[in-house]
Amino acid sequence: MIKEHDCVVLLQDVPDEGLKAGDIGTVVHIHHGGAGYEVEFMTLAGETIAVTTLMASQVRGITRQDVARVRELAAA
Repeated sequence: MIKEHDCVVLLQDVPDEGLKAGDIGTVVHIHHGGAGYEVEFMTLAGETIAVTTLMASQVRGITRQDVARVRELAAA
């Protein structure tokens, strides 16, 4: 079960927010017992990219087999 402050992996692109599948975010609020989540996505330097509401099907918890990867944001 995903809890507040857990890191999650985005499972699909969210173009309106500049997010791509595989991005890692932090759950800041849980909606309706886990039906959805408010997730904050940040750069490694600590700058917030987006805080967005996602359905449970759009994220998953991280696992011991996951490896973090870096990508640069597209120029605005």
